[in-house]
Amino acid sequence: MGWIVYGDRVKIALMDSGIGLLAAAAAVRRLRPDADVVLSSAPESMPWGPHSPEYVTERALAVAEAAAAHRPDALIVACNTASVHALPALRARLEPDLPVIGTVPAIKPAAAGGGPVAIWATPATTGSPYQRGLIREFAAGVTVTEVPCPGLADAVEQADEAAVDRAIAAAAALTPDDVRAVVLGCTHYELVAERIRAAVRQPGGAPLVLHGSAGAVAAQALRRIGAHPAPGAPAGGTLTVLLSGQEAALPAASLTYAEGRLLQAVSPAR
Repeated sequence: MGWIVYGDRVKIALMDSGIGLLAAAAAVRRLRPDADVVLSSAPESMPWGPHSPEYVTERALAVAEAAAAHRPDALIVACNTASVHALPALRARLEPDLPVIGTVPAIKPAAAGGGPVAIWATPATTGSPYQRGLIREFAAGVTVTEVPCPGLADAVEQADEAAVDRAIAAAAALTPDDVRAVVLGCTHYELVAERIRAAVRQPGGAPLVLHGSAGAVAAQALRRIGAHPAPGAPAGGTLTVLLSGQEAALPAASLTYAEGRLLQAVSPAR
């Protein structure tokens, strides 16, 4: 496969239950300012975490097929829950015609720093066989603390700043003082990364390292389709927003976050 360079049309779709896809979408735009971006979500069913794997798979397939109808070059599953439960079904339905890129918590790079490490995740993911398997595979010999964050994804989705602060404070209280890195195990959390950094105090003021997945999945999507990153390219491309399959504007809560404001500046698709 040859490289797709600036000037060749690139269209990347992203899916999530809600606005957690903003971080990865913004990362795509930073790597390819000329890319067309499709955002597909189903906020009325958010959050997916408390639901059964069968429910998550059904909803994820519907959201993904709405995105696929716009004929993107690749689809990013910008949701940890959907990646855990629905990725095999999504790939079976859409590949090889449409490459599907899942999201995995950044436990491996966090553990490479030697730890101790905390993993902030939804209550459904915390302690799950999936997350425990990643810890065994990538963080053997490293001290890892799993920190449940009830209500944080919902608060981010609703842009409820007081609720965000309460949820972050509760998770910070469960995070050991000697933790040097925090894995953001839900895509929504990346939208409030700096507030998390400010809440987790380090002995002696040492810098806390946060590990998200947005940049990695954006880069992987471009690699899968042979698209060369061109962060210096002139801005262009279009933005399509799908809410439960229907074209719409970005949800108002999106504009609370820098990532949403970056995407709002993109021309809407016609």
